[in-house]
Amino acid sequence: MRAEASTAALQNASHAPESLASLPEHSHTRLPDEPLVVIEPSSGWVPVRFGDLWTYRELLYFLMWRDIKVRYKQAALGLAWVIMQPLFTAFIFTVFMGWLGRFTSDQVPYPLFVYAGLLVWTFFSNAVLNGGNSIVGNANLITKVYFPRAIIPAAAIGARLVDLGVAFVILVGLMIYYGVGVTWNTLMVVPLLILVTLFSFGLGLLLSALNVKYRDVGLAVPVIIQLWMFVSPVIYSSSIVPAKWQTLYDLNPLVGMLEGFRAALFNLQFDWTALAVSAVSTVALLVYSAYVFRRVERSFADLA
Repeated sequence: MRAEASTAALQNASHAPESLASLPEHSHTRLPDEPLVVIEPSSGWVPVRFGDLWTYRELLYFLMWRDIKVRYKQAALGLAWVIMQPLFTAFIFTVFMGWLGRFTSDQVPYPLFVYAGLLVWTFFSNAVLNGGNSIVGNANLITKVYFPRAIIPAAAIGARLVDLGVAFVILVGLMIYYGVGVTWNTLMVVPLLILVTLFSFGLGLLLSALNVKYRDVGLAVPVIIQLWMFVSPVIYSSSIVPAKWQTLYDLNPLVGMLEGFRAALFNLQFDWTALAVSAVSTVALLVYSAYVFRRVERSFADLA
């Protein structure tokens, strides 16, 4: 019921002044002396209540759907852009890195190899960028009605799951074209995508809070994301990294996720050490991000 009320409040927020004007004059005196909800930092290590995301799930769906509609409303090609971005990028890298650079691709056709990496990377980068800017971009909602603020970055990242699903259909088509079959390893695709989503949510949650207080964050993140791509096995296999640097390289949480995703699709060996680093990093990031978000949440209405 709280989710339904919040959704209705958001949809009607723009009509609030007219609604108040139409009320009888004496009704204004019935407002409580104290606010019904006070947002304040928690004492100790009390993080964001992630259960609120389920309680307010209808509001979460509404914000996700709003994000998707706004993004493609004026686009003539609509969701086709979701397919074109990783597909054209994969073609460019195939020409310059696969054919000319002769990058190794673990016995997998390079176009398929690089598209699988770009599929995960495109989702991750777009989710983090949109999640990091979500609170600042929705300042008008924050000042009008109460709802759990963590829903805003969650909706921004959740909307990108739709893009991921559409682009995944092309990946299936490429696998059929290159004769890559389904194996038992394929069952790991779902847990790995959940891991990538949780990592993206944790990072987006942290950046959305920091971006409210320090606007330099919004300017720095796109640059960092670009650099991060080249130190992650998106367009190349981690097997080309020298053995003496491999342990340090595996500390990048995306290494285990990207290589694990390819291993699941193409029946390769899993790097369980890298996957363990990814899982531990994701849990630690979620805990820390939730704590920081909760501490900064009180100032959102004033700073956003």
